[in-house]
Amino acid sequence: MEKHKTPAPLVAPPSLPDSWDDMTSDEKYRYYADSWAASEGKSFKTPEIAELYEKRARRILDVVALKEPDEVPVYLLAEGYILTHSGIQPKDLFYDMDKFIAAVFKLHDDFNLDYTVLTFAQSGKALDTLGMKLIRWPGSSVPGSALSDDTSFQYVEDEYMRADEYDELINNPEGYIARKYFPRIFSNLDGLAHLPNAFNLLETTGFGSTMLGLATGSPARRSLDLLLKTADQAGETMMKIRSANMKILNRYGTPLLFGGITFPPYDMIGDTMRCTVGIIKDIYSRPEKVQAAVEALVPMAVQMGVQMAEATRSPFILMPLHKGSDDFMSPDQFKTFYWPTLKATMQGLIDHGFVPVPFVEGAYNQRLEIMAADPLPKGRSFWIFGRTDMKTAKEKLGSWACIAGNVPASLFKQGTPEMLEAYCRDLMEICAPGGGFCLFPGSIINQANPENVKAYTNCGRTFGKY
Repeated sequence: MEKHKTPAPLVAPPSLPDSWDDMTSDEKYRYYADSWAASEGKSFKTPEIAELYEKRARRILDVVALKEPDEVPVYLLAEGYILTHSGIQPKDLFYDMDKFIAAVFKLHDDFNLDYTVLTFAQSGKALDTLGMKLIRWPGSSVPGSALSDDTSFQYVEDEYMRADEYDELINNPEGYIARKYFPRIFSNLDGLAHLPNAFNLLETTGFGSTMLGLATGSPARRSLDLLLKTADQAGETMMKIRSANMKILNRYGTPLLFGGITFPPYDMIGDTMRCTVGIIKDIYSRPEKVQAAVEALVPMAVQMGVQMAEATRSPFILMPLHKGSDDFMSPDQFKTFYWPTLKATMQGLIDHGFVPVPFVEGAYNQRLEIMAADPLPKGRSFWIFGRTDMKTAKEKLGSWACIAGNVPASLFKQGTPEMLEAYCRDLMEICAPGGGFCLFPGSIINQANPENVKAYTNCGRTFGKY
């Protein structure tokens, strides 16, 4: 396998049309979608591969538009399986990017994938430098954080945001994240607690004191210098991944589906800031504060997804959903605390010309009626379900949303090719008629038998023809 050298910094994406500010949301989406699906401006090994790329990209755009494509698109969520298929360790995901990238190429070589596999590789060196406390990972040098080389990373839940700090978050979300949250999850960024208030620079009277607060030797400066050093470490990793994705596109003609990622405001608080137990207590003890906080975070959630997707020009923004499932809250709590700001965030992404892709982890069987009664614009969202009844999802959402998912991860390891094919055929018979359906696993695949993966990736070609 060839070595993948770190390339020079990537150039900025092409300028947007001069009329951009006057374009409607649908016009912006068509611009992003057409640019993403076109082979022009991209490098391909052969004209045949360029044609294959366009066919695969248009297939996804058709199902999002609730049309019937030539065949059901098939996507493989394979983060962990990238490692196990090549026999490399989870530690390599953090500390040996060349080895990990070679494993990604092997996956594409062996299974003839239609879409570039999604990866969440991190720079272990950068996490070490910052003193990350939010996760534990293999090879970590942060005291108490190291896991064995063959163990996947794990989140460390804690109340990194205190229960009495909601007003600080509500009144100044970005300031709170920088001055309170970051110093708590990065042990070496404690100086950010002393960041000067940017409003001091509105008038010249605050200029001197602000600059003094950022001068050499100040706590804030020490943390900012360290943050810049870490940016170079993490940037090296990300540039290798971007370069690899370009080579994958050139060699295999597989579109990179997701251009950005963001999270529902409730999960931003419940996943990490207040943690699972903390936010569950809060919706009973201080419900008005939780509601105000999730509303305050909507602009940040929209901006997070838009900034990434504008850089990549892929129209699809992934949104992992965690705490809104049937397992975590009642339908009334979902209607109060989760759905309004999830929908507002999705609508914000749509308004900017993108397609939000909620990855619904867990079951949403008690949520479908609520969402069906309050729909998003037709053909502008793409839902991946984990353990939701797909027949009901098609009935409730299929008139305005593309749906995908629900192929159990267990079948990839414990099942046979025949079992996997039978499950996928049944799923396609229920959800594929009329279009608006894509075949997805219900969760990320970590372990699998190669013959099962081959059976799955061939299901659309073999059984999903329209």
